[in-house]
Amino acid sequence: MTEPSARPDRPTAVCVLSPEVAGLVFPPDLRARLDSLVRLAPAPAPSDAATDLKAALADAEILISGWGCPPLTGDVLAAASRLQFVAHAAGTVKSLVSEALWDRDIVVSSAADANAVPVASYTVALITLAARRTLGMAARYADRWPPSDARRGGDRLTVGIIGASRVGRRVMAALRRTDAGYRILLHDPYVTDEEAAVLGAECVELAELCRRSTVVSVHAPLLPETVGLLDAALLARIPDGGALINTARGALVDTEALTAECASGRLDAYLDVTEPEPLPPDHPLVTLPNVLLTPHIAGAQGSETRRLGEYAVNEVERWLTGEPLLGEVTRDALPRLA
Repeated sequence: MTEPSARPDRPTAVCVLSPEVAGLVFPPDLRARLDSLVRLAPAPAPSDAATDLKAALADAEILISGWGCPPLTGDVLAAASRLQFVAHAAGTVKSLVSEALWDRDIVVSSAADANAVPVASYTVALITLAARRTLGMAARYADRWPPSDARRGGDRLTVGIIGASRVGRRVMAALRRTDAGYRILLHDPYVTDEEAAVLGAECVELAELCRRSTVVSVHAPLLPETVGLLDAALLARIPDGGALINTARGALVDTEALTAECASGRLDAYLDVTEPEPLPPDHPLVTLPNVLLTPHIAGAQGSETRRLGEYAVNEVERWLTGEPLLGEVTRDALPRLA
């Protein structure tokens, strides 16, 4: 989008993010572009953000939120009579929105599409590591030289994708572009066989996906009915020597059951999320050689966070000019989003 010059009729906006990330999400050039679109009000003090947010929103028509923004409860919204639009410069808005917000017909947009890009890239990297049995080979570095079994032989490796979410779809697209010849299975109750074929995948039930997949990657939303989705019975169906990858939500996997499978050496695990998060320092998954734990870093990090701010600024411009939003979140769609 072209950068407009500052307008005298700019609406008032307030930007509420954690101070630690605000400068990364909105570096000076993006901040200047945002300032040309809106009149930025002072941000609330981080020491008492929930209280100060009410005062900051008193005259605001637009809230630009992100990591560190307090929930938009009915109490907060009661002080924001002019608020019409929320542009979230981060991923999920599930901890931000409330029924009071939907009741007010406030429009909400999320930069989840932008955040899905690094998550998908990270996941594909983990799939590549899993396909090469990296954790086991690294643990036995001194004993397994040369690495004659570093790559899995035989038929094409089968990757099971649980959830055709923003990230799941990007992962499948990236796997199709590789020359590794992966076979892709998909489980998603909202995707038809025909739609799965377009995505380059075969649509199967979850139990079959686990039974046939050497690598299982989780991308489903966390809902009441998906808590513990991958339980002991399903994990037991994954073939010996298989791997589980989770860059979605830790609670989708039964932690105790996964711990048992990894402790036995039957499965490897690559976990960017856990339940609980973080795990206790003495938890077995922390020290097992066939488990890679990372502290929820698959999403935008460092300079990557700029893409979140850029997405949010673009959405603000679209909203001001009446163009369709690319990241709009609705009350009906929210429960199905990861």
